[in-house]
Amino acid sequence: METIILFAPLVGALICGFGWRVIGEKGGQATATALLFLAALLSWVVFLGYDGQPRQIPLFRWVESGSLATEWAIRLDRLTAIMLVVINSVSALVHLYSFGYMAHDENWKHGEHYKARFFAYLSFFTFAMLMLVTADNLLQMFFGWEGVGVASYLLIGFYWRKPSASAAAMKAFIVNRVGDFGFLLGIFGLFYLTDSIQFDTIFQAVPQIAETSITFLWTEWNAANLLAFLLFVGAMGKSAQLFLHTWLPDAMEGPTPVSALIHAATMVTAGVFLVCRMSPLIEYAPQAAQFIVFIGATTAFFAATVGLVQNDIKRVIAYSTCSQLGYMFVAAGVGVYSVAMFHLFTHAFFKAMLFLGAGSVIHAMHHEQDLRNYGGLRKKIPYTYWAMLLGTLAITGVGIPLTHFGFSGFLSKDAVIESAYAGGTAYAFWMLVIAAAMTSFYSWRLMFMTFFGKPRGDKHTHEHAHESPMVMLIPLGVLAIGAVFAGMIWYTPFFGDEHAVGDWFGTSILMHPENNVLHDAHYVPLWVRLSPFIAMLIGLALAWQFYIRRPDLPGKLAANQEILYKFLLNKWYFDEIYDFIFVRPARGLGRLLWRKGDGAVIDGSINGLAMGVVPFFTRLAVRAQTGYIYHYAFAMVIGIAILITWMTLSGGAE
Repeated sequence: METIILFAPLVGALICGFGWRVIGEKGGQATATALLFLAALLSWVVFLGYDGQPRQIPLFRWVESGSLATEWAIRLDRLTAIMLVVINSVSALVHLYSFGYMAHDENWKHGEHYKARFFAYLSFFTFAMLMLVTADNLLQMFFGWEGVGVASYLLIGFYWRKPSASAAAMKAFIVNRVGDFGFLLGIFGLFYLTDSIQFDTIFQAVPQIAETSITFLWTEWNAANLLAFLLFVGAMGKSAQLFLHTWLPDAMEGPTPVSALIHAATMVTAGVFLVCRMSPLIEYAPQAAQFIVFIGATTAFFAATVGLVQNDIKRVIAYSTCSQLGYMFVAAGVGVYSVAMFHLFTHAFFKAMLFLGAGSVIHAMHHEQDLRNYGGLRKKIPYTYWAMLLGTLAITGVGIPLTHFGFSGFLSKDAVIESAYAGGTAYAFWMLVIAAAMTSFYSWRLMFMTFFGKPRGDKHTHEHAHESPMVMLIPLGVLAIGAVFAGMIWYTPFFGDEHAVGDWFGTSILMHPENNVLHDAHYVPLWVRLSPFIAMLIGLALAWQFYIRRPDLPGKLAANQEILYKFLLNKWYFDEIYDFIFVRPARGLGRLLWRKGDGAVIDGSINGLAMGVVPFFTRLAVRAQTGYIYHYAFAMVIGIAILITWMTLSGGAE
């Protein structure tokens, strides 16, 4: 069964990508989608029926080189089972949704059989992600990690005739390579210390690694802290954490189904999965864990501030994703890995629904993405409105305080915030609470600007706005079920007492005996438990005041606080700073090497020398080839005479 789950998307990608000429383009799309639904169904069977016992399912011998010998094997444990459900469920629904969204895609007005290629890319991406989460060793995980990078490059740059899409694909690929370099160094370091890349072998050696020092960049480091930090650098790139986040908003240049698949539930959660998978190492690396908490909390705050002022509907949700990933890393950094996976699990449902809902709005508005050109759409597209309303209620954290009844985001986000407080990190706690208020504000801002008020923008577009076809609405309905009920159903296994969580996760995560954060999180003060709910109400009240009661206020506030507004609108100027520090010097160096190196040195000197000297000796060689035997005999005699003379003078004839 596990083998079918892993390879069904690959088979779908091959059939759709190469076999559409035989079975037709629609046949290829249908085959790829059917195989994804098969994988999703089997994933739920594995998830619901998993007995908690970890298993390794070897497929074949893969790499043998010196002391390195590894198999390609499927590692099945609770972490894997959770990720299988998340990846395959969302991917299957995205495949179905894409039938309607890509049917009349105006962004691709020419280009033959682009639909088959698009579905092949989607299926290949899913296979690469499954390779990552089922890996039994670091090399196999890195193989899937890079496969995901290649697939995301293809999907983000799918509209390759658009310069902005091509630039976004390149940006995502290059920024992720920075993080991947850190990931590779971490793998090399673990192999150097343990002579293995197998997870079980590495985990057994972690106590010894924690007592080992290693030299890196001319400095002595604790090996566990250094290697955990390097692995987290890889996670920062893939999960778009602060400093390596700049690729994520630009990735919205891809088709909306890509945004839902890559940026809601799968690719961007790979970093969180990596940290949770390496929990035995993180537990023995307290300094690295503190760094993870700091980056996660700062990212949650940063992305939320930028999301406040974005006007592109997809970019608002993209920054929301970036912020929510920060929540997950805070939970993992304080040592409550089950809570990080809890928020990853619930986030997949409501964020995928928000992205697909945004795609439905864009589809209805003839590919208009600016919130300022929406308004009054709830009666035009009622099903999309209700789906996005449920997603907004989930992401903002609506529920009954002090109970286990609420939308999925209410329970998982509160669990993260309570864990941050229990972990003794006041900075992370307050950053997350403030980010929760801002999340509520920009989420309700999106809803109010899209579905309420008077229509804005092009009148003709509003008059002809229409609801999406059922093939696009069905995935929204299925995801809505998860957004409403996932948190309540699986609250206890993810965030119950330590015994319930330990029994459910088994050995898939490791919490040090001195790690009591999960226990302490259930006994935080009352005001801590109420703070996320209060933050949600504050954000809702402000959004209602700004965009329903007094819609003139946002413009006035932006004019009064022009510097702050531009600072947030320009995303803290990270792109401009990176352009100044990295991009321009790289281009300058390239021009220098081109003009001075290639132009002056190679073309001006070496090529000039070659053009003068080589023909001269060539002419001499041609003249020497007379065709007369006595000339050749004479040359041989001269050569022998020179050789004897040289040997005599040098003493070689003694």
